[in-house]
Amino acid sequence: MKGLIGKKLGMTQLYDEKGVVTPVTVIQAGPCTVIDQITAERNGYSAIQLGFGEKKAKNVSAAVKGHCEKSGKKENPPVVIREIRLEKDSDAIVGSVLKAGIFAENEFVDVVGTSKGKGFQGVVKRHHFAGGRASHGGGWERKPGSSGCRELPGNLIKNKRFPGHMGNERTTTMNLKVVKIDKDQDLLFVRGAVPGPNGGVVVVRSAKKKQLAKQGK
Repeated sequence: MKGLIGKKLGMTQLYDEKGVVTPVTVIQAGPCTVIDQITAERNGYSAIQLGFGEKKAKNVSAAVKGHCEKSGKKENPPVVIREIRLEKDSDAIVGSVLKAGIFAENEFVDVVGTSKGKGFQGVVKRHHFAGGRASHGGGWERKPGSSGCRELPGNLIKNKRFPGHMGNERTTTMNLKVVKIDKDQDLLFVRGAVPGPNGGVVVVRSAKKKQLAKQGK
């Protein structure tokens, strides 16, 4: 397992030697500084803590600056810090920099991001309800209809679909193929769409289900 923090730049198309077009999302993956090592002996699990981007030290708390000191990022702490879970302890050195080159073309990855927020929405848009009829006196074209039980027990079933906040949730798109890598600019060209708006922060990691399939799990 391996991973990087990145930024979604947008979508484009790539053509192969036969002229076949492939829709891809361009992700700036890294450079990411290794902020800390999470070991099974000390913490009970294995992970690596990465930082992406830079911002002024005056804009972060003393706790964050102290945490970044041993990685050499105290004066210009990262904008985003994330953990990447690993199967075993990593041999990466704290303070080292990881770039897009850790991935390879034709490799499969999972991309984790935050979906676009769409505010408060009704059941037709949020849950794809059909709504009621528009004829014969029906005045409830976009309403959910009956939502409760009979008088007894008179309660609502848990997880009943209702109007509410739509989007702005952690979303993972799995098993996306890395079509091309630009190591000079740390760009990954990933087949298909990934969650979030252009400019949104994403985490690119090894495809978890592909890894489990190789292990026969």
